[in-house]
Amino acid sequence: MLEVLHQQGNDRIATVHVAQLADGARIEMVESLQPPRRREDKWVLIVSTLKGCPVRCPICDAGGSYSGRLSMPEILAQIDYLVDRHFESRKVPVRHFKIQFARMGDPAFNDAVLDVLEELPGHLDAPGLMPCISTVAPAGRDAFFERLADIHARLYPGRFQMQFSLHTSDETTRHRLVPARTWSFDEMARFGRRFFSTGDRKITLNFAVARGIPLDAGVLARTFSPDCFAIKLTPINPTDAARSNGLIGLIDPCCPEAAERVAAPFREQGFDVIISIGENEENRIGSNCGMYVSQPARAVCEAGCRMGIR
Repeated sequence: MLEVLHQQGNDRIATVHVAQLADGARIEMVESLQPPRRREDKWVLIVSTLKGCPVRCPICDAGGSYSGRLSMPEILAQIDYLVDRHFESRKVPVRHFKIQFARMGDPAFNDAVLDVLEELPGHLDAPGLMPCISTVAPAGRDAFFERLADIHARLYPGRFQMQFSLHTSDETTRHRLVPARTWSFDEMARFGRRFFSTGDRKITLNFAVARGIPLDAGVLARTFSPDCFAIKLTPINPTDAARSNGLIGLIDPCCPEAAERVAAPFREQGFDVIISIGENEENRIGSNCGMYVSQPARAVCEAGCRMGIR
């Protein structure tokens, strides 16, 4: 189903695995920890759902080489490979076991993701399983989101993470940061209110915040209720795409105080705020979102970590 060609990183923080599918397409998958927590406490798998990505966001290196969707068996094969590295019995005794469908490609473009979500509870013995869908909310995929809401209510009440990637409070600017037809903020908010139930995790609005990009907590609060939406602030990863497009992150991983200043207006509006800053080592490994790893033959950077892609 897939042949693993290359891996880099370490099992204490994160490892990126580059694999080739039967048709020759290359994908990547990631497993990561959150030191000092043990694997049994929290373990995150991030798998690919598309061969490349059609959106071509200017902060992400995975765009520009889209060649199709992965099948359900191809997505499950990634999960099985990562699980089998540590738990050959497919019994996963991890308290917080997140599977995120967002490594290469937006999962909302692929109905096979929904088939995988239906299959997982019987496929793995994993009481701590929490799936995560991170999406730009592409337009024309209403049927995907309706079925997703049904699966969430039936199979994962209280243990599902839904995330919309916004990156700005201005919808016109968002079309530049997410160059695809997407739901409006109003449409996302309406879906979120129906998706969320008491006891669920709040739906996350994700912002990889760039300098000079509008970010107005008051504007967002008029559309998204803090009762069912939370705010996630992240740095812009040091991708080739971000550098070439001149996007500089407002969240500095080395300056938590700056992140708190960005978070303060959202907290004043009543939002829960997550400041998500990973280990610096993850940038060198290439395990952060948007760090597209492939071409093992290409020379590794001087830090001996992230592989390039062309």
